[in-house]
Amino acid sequence: MTDRSIVVVGAGIVGASLAYHLAGRGRPVTLIDAGLPGSGATRASFAWIGRPAVSDLPSAPLRYLALDEYRRLETELPEMSIRWSGSISWDGFDEAPGPRTNDVEALEPHLLSPPAVAVHRPEDAAFDPVAATDLLVGAARKRGARLLTGVLATALDHQAGTVSGVQTTAGVVPAETVVLAAGTGTVALCSGIGITLPVEPSPAVLVRLRAAPGLVRTIVATPSLEARQLDDGTILAPTAYSGETDQAALLGTSRRVRDRFAASFAGAGGTEVVSAEIGWRPMPADGEPVIGRPAGTRGLYVSVMHSAITLAAAAGRLGASEILTGLPALELAGCRPDRFH
Repeated sequence: MTDRSIVVVGAGIVGASLAYHLAGRGRPVTLIDAGLPGSGATRASFAWIGRPAVSDLPSAPLRYLALDEYRRLETELPEMSIRWSGSISWDGFDEAPGPRTNDVEALEPHLLSPPAVAVHRPEDAAFDPVAATDLLVGAARKRGARLLTGVLATALDHQAGTVSGVQTTAGVVPAETVVLAAGTGTVALCSGIGITLPVEPSPAVLVRLRAAPGLVRTIVATPSLEARQLDDGTILAPTAYSGETDQAALLGTSRRVRDRFAASFAGAGGTEVVSAEIGWRPMPADGEPVIGRPAGTRGLYVSVMHSAITLAAAAGRLGASEILTGLPALELAGCRPDRFH
C-alpha cells in the first residue's frame, strides 16, 4: 500500500464526523455505506445533545467535550443549524445532579401541569441528525473524500493480523486503515477476523407528530413523555420499544404517545400521528463507547457507541487525530475496545 488510504465504513453521524475530520489531511479517504448517509440509527435519533454536570463514567472526559465540540462544528459549518433551546426534566427522569428551576411555566407556558421544580439545563440542544450527517459528508467531499453509497461491507480483508481493506458488494476497497463506524454492523465485521465486540442492538421508537407550532419551546423529558418541537410544528417524541413487529403495532404505540402529548400541552388536542420508526442503536455491554484500535490487529480502528449523536463531534475529531498521528487521545482512554478482554 503506497497511497495510505483510509476507508470509513458507515455513513451515520459518527462515520460522517470521522470522514469530515480525516479528509483534507493528505490521506485519501473513502466513506462507504449500504444506504444513504444518515439512513440507519441516525435517522431515528431524538438528537438531544448535552453533557453531564458530574460523571464518574470512564467516558466522562469525552462527554464533557460534547457541547464545546458542536459549537466548534457550528463555527466551521454554519449550516449546522443547532437549536440551543435547553432542556427541562422532572419526576426522576434524570437522577444526575443539575441546576434546578421553579419557574417551569416561563420556560414552557403551554404545559398543562408544570412541576413545582425541574432540572433545567440551558446549554442543551438538538438538531436534525440526517441534515447534519449530510452536511458533514458534503464537507468531507469538498475536502476530497470519496463517498460510495449502496455499497455493503461484507468482510474485512486481512492477513496475519493486518487489515488491508474491505470486501464489499462492489468489490474490494483497499486501505491502510479501515475505520468501522457501522453501528451494530461493526460486530459481524470484527467477528469475521476473530475480534469479539460485546455490542447489542438496543431498539427505541421515534414518533413524529403534527401539532400547532410553538407548543414546546425546550426539550421536555419525563418518564412518561419526551418531546421537542421543530419550527414547522413537527413533534419528535421517542418512546421505549415494546416488541413492535409490524406497522399496526407501531401505529398503536404512536397513538399512545400522541395521547400523552395532547394531555400534557394546552392547544395540542388536534395533534396527529405522522410516522413512527424503530432505531436499532448499538449498545456496548457496559454502556460505554468503544473507540480505538483492537489489540493484536494493525490497520483497524473502531468507533461504536450509544449517545452517538451527542458524542459524534468529539469522537470524530479525537478519533481522526489518533488515526492520522498515531498518538492516543487522553479523553478516549476509558473507551478502548480492549477493556472487554
